[in-house]
Amino acid sequence: MNKTARMVMKIIGISLAAAALVCLVIGGWHDLKVGVCGAKTRLKQKFTRESEDFADEEMYL
Repeated sequence: MNKTARMVMKIIGISLAAAALVCLVIGGWHDLKVGVCGAKTRLKQKFTRESEDFADEEMYL
């Protein structure tokens, strides 16, 4: 009986931990998305060449 109760408690603990992880990811999804988009923007600004900053089509009108 003791082994069965211990196994059931482990299963319940693992299930609650998995549910908490899912809730954490769902709750923080917006923050994760903003962080990834912000990182992409910063990298794009850092590694663009200076000539790409100008709109050549508008300069020669």
